[in-house]
Amino acid sequence: MDETVSMDSQSPTPELLVWAYRQGIFPMFDSRTRRIEYFSPDPRTILPLEHLHVSKSLQRRVRSERFELRSDTRFEQVMRECAASRRGRRETWIDERLLSAYCGLQELGLAHSIEAWRDDALVGGLYGVHLGAAFFGESMFSRPELGGTDASKVCLVRLVEQLREARFELLDVQFTTPHLERFGTLEIPRELYLSLLERALAHEAPWTSG
Repeated sequence: MDETVSMDSQSPTPELLVWAYRQGIFPMFDSRTRRIEYFSPDPRTILPLEHLHVSKSLQRRVRSERFELRSDTRFEQVMRECAASRRGRRETWIDERLLSAYCGLQELGLAHSIEAWRDDALVGGLYGVHLGAAFFGESMFSRPELGGTDASKVCLVRLVEQLREARFELLDVQFTTPHLERFGTLEIPRELYLSLLERALAHEAPWTSG
């Protein structure tokens, strides 16, 4: 079951986020209470880097080069798109405090975005935190009304390719969702997750923006 960590709903700073992620903890904004809560789920969901499942239709989408893929050119915009209300989802787990803290991490080179562009418009993307040889996926979005159908999925495929190339050891996606299950996510006990995290943090893997 999910576990809330008692941190007195501390306002996030880049330094606090680095500490929290190293302990297997991440923040979420509760739109009902207007508080920021901290979580360490058990079980925890990861996406094994060597066992990514990509459907044939998505393989065709990737090969079509429909999108221009970039990295770290519009990090804040990606976060704001992830926070925006969408059809079927009115609540968000991102507020201005979190946005500011993650943008601070990005300035330190510890958070990154993968972006899908089409006709000079940002139509999809994802972002996450990078510590050692671990990447913590936070959120993703697509704008199908702008021609961005499957854009977030293409970004995820590119992310995994990049992490593999750079010898990352862990891709944490926090919770299981139907969207992510299609890619082969795996739920593991928190104790095992923390062991994998400790090992990944002991090594350094590079991130190449472009």
